[in-house]
Amino acid sequence: MRIFPIKFALTILMIFLALGSYGQDFKFALVTDLHIGSPNGVAEEDLQRTVEDINKQTDLDFVLLTGDITEMGTEEEIATAKAIIVQLNIPYYIIPGNHDTGWSESGGVGFIQAFGDDKFVFEHKGYKFIGTSSGPYVRMSDGHIPRDAVVWMDSVLRATPTDQRIINVNHYPLDNALDNWYEATDRLKNYNTQFSVCGHGHNNKVYDFEGIPGVMSRSNLRAKDEVGGYQWISIESDTAYFQERNPGVGTKDSWHKIALGKREFDPNQVYIRPSFDINEKYPNVKKRWSYHSDANVISTPAYTDGKVIFGNAVGKIETLDKNTGEVIWSFETDGGIFSSPVISNDLVIMGSGDGNVYALEHASGNLVWKKSFEKAVLGSPELYGDAVLIGGSDGTFRSIDVNTGAENWTFEGISGPVVSKPLIYDNMIVFGAWDRHLYALNIETGVLLWKWDNGSPNRMYSPAMCIPVAHEGVIYIVAPDRFLTAIDSKSGKTLWRTNEATVRESIGISDDGSLIYGKTMNDDIVAFKTGESEAKLAWRMDCGFGYEHVPSMLIEKEGRVFFGTKSGVVYSIDPKSQEINWAHKVDNSMVNTVNVISGNSLIVATMDGKVELLEF
Repeated sequence: MRIFPIKFALTILMIFLALGSYGQDFKFALVTDLHIGSPNGVAEEDLQRTVEDINKQTDLDFVLLTGDITEMGTEEEIATAKAIIVQLNIPYYIIPGNHDTGWSESGGVGFIQAFGDDKFVFEHKGYKFIGTSSGPYVRMSDGHIPRDAVVWMDSVLRATPTDQRIINVNHYPLDNALDNWYEATDRLKNYNTQFSVCGHGHNNKVYDFEGIPGVMSRSNLRAKDEVGGYQWISIESDTAYFQERNPGVGTKDSWHKIALGKREFDPNQVYIRPSFDINEKYPNVKKRWSYHSDANVISTPAYTDGKVIFGNAVGKIETLDKNTGEVIWSFETDGGIFSSPVISNDLVIMGSGDGNVYALEHASGNLVWKKSFEKAVLGSPELYGDAVLIGGSDGTFRSIDVNTGAENWTFEGISGPVVSKPLIYDNMIVFGAWDRHLYALNIETGVLLWKWDNGSPNRMYSPAMCIPVAHEGVIYIVAPDRFLTAIDSKSGKTLWRTNEATVRESIGISDDGSLIYGKTMNDDIVAFKTGESEAKLAWRMDCGFGYEHVPSMLIEKEGRVFFGTKSGVVYSIDPKSQEINWAHKVDNSMVNTVNVISGNSLIVATMDGKVELLEF
């Protein structure tokens, strides 16, 4: 009589444990690549139709929105998207994609403020969903899971039982579309990861991410159809089913299914990882020290008085000892920093995504003054006497007193964020913005002298990323339209344009002003002769760096040209012999414009937050 109840209780316990460990049946929606604000004007209608369709369903538990919520990441686009998304009558979980971060006027601050975060974790019926942000941040580069998101993922996984079922969510597929895909797959393969879902490619597609099943979903946009669509994902016993749903049209039969259960990832299976063999080829380059910040670094560190100073993408300003790489002091702002600092006497000055320009004592990190803008300040400052010159995302470019932070003058009327460093030339301040224009202002008064555009109505071709260079009355720029352009500095008129070398956003000038350097989109460094009359290619050098598109400027110092690539490699070349002096790989993410601090040393920072002192 006593045995039966015990057996019965054990049976009930086993069923309960099975439900807890293996999960229960449920169904959810996945909506991706909304592109609110896109030029054709139908994205908002497509999203509204999808939200209304989801609200009509009675068997959906929640919605995943997996990036490219907007077209350009503007505050207006984010507000429009949110106004539609909040109409959902079931919970939603959202992450940004490359369109939300790559051109963001706030460096991602606006997305986080609107939606509460740029990553998520939650549990539902025995499953843990982990969603991370991804994308190039403010600078063009490969997709990248931010350093702070990887640190966060580690904390989430440490709190996860190894047998709990995990569903990973990202905008990009977990392959080499992300420069650090392996940081995600290596971690997820230590756990019971069932599958990973993504967007980005705008098509339904099946993947294998090193043994982790993967599924890309179609865009919510209608494209060439009458209506758009999204995904229904049904978890039924030990199978996940994927169906495309087209609002007002119907639901297609399941186009893919994934078997669920205990995952066994072979720890002995070898997968492709980035190679650092190039460092063995050039052993003369030594890494004196390496510091890994806890967030992306997307700017050029400053150097003064034995200190290396930079900001990271979660708003922390850090100062390292030049000899040891150890932290001397840090200072917290409330928004990501994409601004390269400048040094004026005893001050270090830079902008922040929280809408302020900060001036700190570089010895102590103590705040001396801060100047508020109406929106984020992603641009980098330049110094002119006792003035700091810097643009923001609030439609202004300002001259600020370096000692007090008081405003000298303000130029208004810019209709896109300023994200790069201006050029001071011939009593002018010259800069580009994500509004298609290059501006030239009187440096003393801020009066507009001229503004230039390339004739394209597309904002993505704006000359916003490059740092212009100038020589003998000519200003030179490159832009995503892949032209090198020479502009008369007095009138703002185009002198010549060439796309012979398909230079994207990286430019430099020789010390004697005779050559303009450009980094092409495939392997080559080119040099054009300066001059007003025509574009003359002086030489072309194959460096073998492969496909390339990051806006890292070319810096000449003491007869050598230095630049970085999207794959974490720093190069030094000889412009006279057109030979590689050396190359050194730091990591596998974008290299920012380097700071060459002497004839045999430079400071390099990468998107993944690595800051290193190289000696050669």
